[in-house]
Amino acid sequence: MAANDLTIRPISGREELDLFCQLPYVLNEELADDLADGRRRPEWMWVALRGNHLLARAAWWSRSAGDAGPLMLDVLDIADSTSGSDPVDIGVRLLNTAMAATLPSGSLPPEYSRFVPADWREDAAVRRAVEDRMTVLERTGARLFVERLRLEWRPEFPLPEPSRRLVFRPVHDGEELVALMGSALEGTLDAHGRDDLTRMSVREAAIRHYEDELARYTSPQDWWRIAALPHGEPVGFVIPARNDYNPIIAYIAVLPAHRGNGYIDDILAEGTRVLAEQHVPRIRASTDLGNVPMANAFLRAGYSNFAREINMIWS
Repeated sequence: MAANDLTIRPISGREELDLFCQLPYVLNEELADDLADGRRRPEWMWVALRGNHLLARAAWWSRSAGDAGPLMLDVLDIADSTSGSDPVDIGVRLLNTAMAATLPSGSLPPEYSRFVPADWREDAAVRRAVEDRMTVLERTGARLFVERLRLEWRPEFPLPEPSRRLVFRPVHDGEELVALMGSALEGTLDAHGRDDLTRMSVREAAIRHYEDELARYTSPQDWWRIAALPHGEPVGFVIPARNDYNPIIAYIAVLPAHRGNGYIDDILAEGTRVLAEQHVPRIRASTDLGNVPMANAFLRAGYSNFAREINMIWS
């Protein structure tokens, strides 16, 4: 598809990855494996070219090769203007063309995710690039949904002390975990959880989260922990796991009746220790910028805030 001298098209396959990666981003190093494993498809990876010069690009991602369509738009880049063209306008033209060809007609586009530096607002050039990408998305109908903290623990960091107040046991089965997840949604500060509850029941939201994400991790489920008082009453849970890229704290929660007692520190310490015992090179986690209690718990446990994530949605 060409407009004047601008060509907008999907890449032909792995042989065009070098072209696609002319614009830098931390996910570039993952693209080849994602394509090989089916998490990405060439028809989901679009470029805007002037001759052989890459001016903009966009790509969608899914959790597995068997997924019917993309789950997330996680690559969107526009080059700095070098020829008088408006890079934001080129980005809008690319994204509108790619969405029309890639997504089902009439459907809401998948959520947008972008990793940005933790201090992205403090560097003028970085801030301009982030805001230009957000403007592209806004001009296609998206809006800011949430900003998240990306967190990391490394083996050289101190390991949190084990709890002296709680006992930990494995999860009995999926039904037990779904029930606890439903309880944890009461009063949640998580933007995605709160949004789910505007469209479905508590149980439906918990089942969807469990089936679409937690149950699909291939790491051992015996890493999962229920936190309980000495007499056996559950107070929360933590899901240490490994996704396709990193060891992670996939989900952590304190049940409403037990919030305010500092149990989040004990539970996070246990989840961190489970993964540290696997001699992992790092542990990743994330939480909403506005979820101050959870963010502070990670910092107390020795995690560093190494980056942020911008999420935008169409509605």
